[in-house]
Amino acid sequence: MALNVPGLVVMAVFYLVILGTGIWASMRSRKMEKKCTGDGMEITLLAGRNINLLVGIFTLTATWVGGGFILGIAEATYNPTLGAVWALMPVPYVLTFFLGGFFFAKPMRENKYVTMMDPFQKKYGNFLSSALIFPALVADVLWVARTLVSLGGTMAVILDLPYVYSIIISSVVAIIYTLLGGLYSVAYTDVIQLILIFVSLWVCVPFLMTNPHSVDISLTAYNATFQAPWVGTVELNEAGKWFDDFMLLALGGLAYQAFYQRILSASSYTQAQVTCFASSAFCLVLGIPSVLVGAVAASTDWNSTAYGLPTPYERDQAGSILPIALQFLTPTYVSVIGIGAVAAAVMSSMDSALLSSASLFSSNIYKNIIRKQASDREMQWVIRISVVAVGVAGTALTFLDSSVLVFWLVGVDMSYTIMFPQLVCVLFFKVSNGYGATVGYIMGIGLRIMSGEPLIGLPPAIQFPGCRLDEEGKMTQFFPFRTTIMLISLASILLFSWITSIIFHKGLLSDKWDVFKIKRKQKPEATQMSSDLKEGVEASQELLSKRS
Repeated sequence: MALNVPGLVVMAVFYLVILGTGIWASMRSRKMEKKCTGDGMEITLLAGRNINLLVGIFTLTATWVGGGFILGIAEATYNPTLGAVWALMPVPYVLTFFLGGFFFAKPMRENKYVTMMDPFQKKYGNFLSSALIFPALVADVLWVARTLVSLGGTMAVILDLPYVYSIIISSVVAIIYTLLGGLYSVAYTDVIQLILIFVSLWVCVPFLMTNPHSVDISLTAYNATFQAPWVGTVELNEAGKWFDDFMLLALGGLAYQAFYQRILSASSYTQAQVTCFASSAFCLVLGIPSVLVGAVAASTDWNSTAYGLPTPYERDQAGSILPIALQFLTPTYVSVIGIGAVAAAVMSSMDSALLSSASLFSSNIYKNIIRKQASDREMQWVIRISVVAVGVAGTALTFLDSSVLVFWLVGVDMSYTIMFPQLVCVLFFKVSNGYGATVGYIMGIGLRIMSGEPLIGLPPAIQFPGCRLDEEGKMTQFFPFRTTIMLISLASILLFSWITSIIFHKGLLSDKWDVFKIKRKQKPEATQMSSDLKEGVEASQELLSKRS
């Protein structure tokens, strides 16, 4: 196959448009910096907490509808061992946004936090918070990796451009415009990218559905033809795993800094809620084309195409089924349009992950721990260096594995089993303290490692009920073990927080052993409550004296 020159030209134009938008947004960011009363770091990371409603909806949706979303859904639908019922991404995201809008947005906004980790530093101190930031940073790096993998595979198939070149070019472009304007650049480029994703995918669908090599997908939905039915099934002994994956995607997203960056950038709590609810609807609509692509691929006689046999699944290319279907089942110009959708999706998620990790490091580690007296100018350089470092780390990881689902699930897994229970406790349970958080952290990491992970070849040391070999011969946990680990971690945090609180408040241990100073931190709260109570009594007495 020769290099697809027209396709390269189209991609070059697309990248130039995105880069131009990013530069324009960065100029707008500088103008806003002169008008806003907030510091430069807040303008860079949160767009001055005054982002437009429509732009906010677009950037939140584009953050979730990334390359992993588009290619992962198509991969799961096509995979004969999975099927559409396992392509869970769109539906759990509706739950993510609704829970985020109703419960998590309010405490984060009321306290005017800058990042997701601010409540941890405020309550637990810098040392423990630094340890808790680690899984959040790793999840962001894996996020960068999975988005680049999806684009690299697509370009290699459709444009015949070497995998390395396509990944490096895309990484450099995303890093450049993220460096220039922070959240402003990311948000405004997301508007263009989301429009391109929507239009490009739906333009490709009719050509795929009517290609001569595929059977009507309604006939193959529940009937085995060239492979197992593309709808798939959830057997009773697989229900636990399906539930676990659903909860992982639904609740894991609530422990991502990128989500709170959009929530905190809104001008009001109402706007933040509207942003969440509207984005949930967009995610559902944008997931449909990928399901249809996977369904068409599962209904195709590959022997009658230029691709030939063995099938993509048998060649271990299920992760690239979307670009393969576009390349061999649609006209060339349509496949080029399709790669535009994937490229847009990749860029929209990658820039969010870059800025998310830069926010955590610059605000919670550098500014709050390393150099508290750092100037705005210094912080701008720290943010830029962080963006480059995460971009390079994520790009390097793409050469280790080519599966989109591997990076997708491992990244979200860390957020769900480790970070989510910590976030719930620090926001909604006053009893939580550093001791409980430490035990929950260790329990979460320890149990997750010992439970194994077939995607990275890690055998399980703990075998939950139903643990057995899957259809691909890998030892797999079919019990909802990740949800179990999350709940154990949550319970551990609350239980040990309660126990240690009693120990120090009852004087069972000397205050010198109180490393996290929980007694000292709770005294001001108690003093404030006593003061409020005293003021209330005095006001009541004054009111009674006036009446008499």
